Amino acid sequence: MNFIINTSSMIPIYEQIVDQIKVCIRDGKLKENDILPSVRTLSKELKISALTVKKAYDSLESEGFVITVHGKGTYIAATNKELLLEEQKKELEKDLDLAIQKGRRYGIHDDDIRELFELILEG
Repeated sequence: MNFIINTSSMIPIYEQIVDQIKVCIRDGKLKENDILPSVRTLSKELKISALTVKKAYDSLESEGFVITVHGKGTYIAATNKELLLEEQKKELEKDLDLAIQKGRRYGIHDDDIRELFELILEG
């Protein structure tokens, strides 16, 4: 499993790990009962603190995406992929709404916001 960590991002590292694991679950790259790397292994691979990886795993466990069996490891739990996708769309919708509101506060017209959005999508 290859995680990409952007240390210059405003998104905390543990959230980057959580998001990437959720995408792997949604895309079927991680399935029910698959084992995740140990906290120590992943922290060494990513060259980050073990506490950061533990925080990511704890967050995933509290959301019901993984199950940790002490002494054995952390496993992917049974997950409803459609529900996960809807949750992610809801988060994105919230972020897009914030961006639109910010644009309007700056006095940018909706047509210009749409044009910017299209330019960004074309990337």
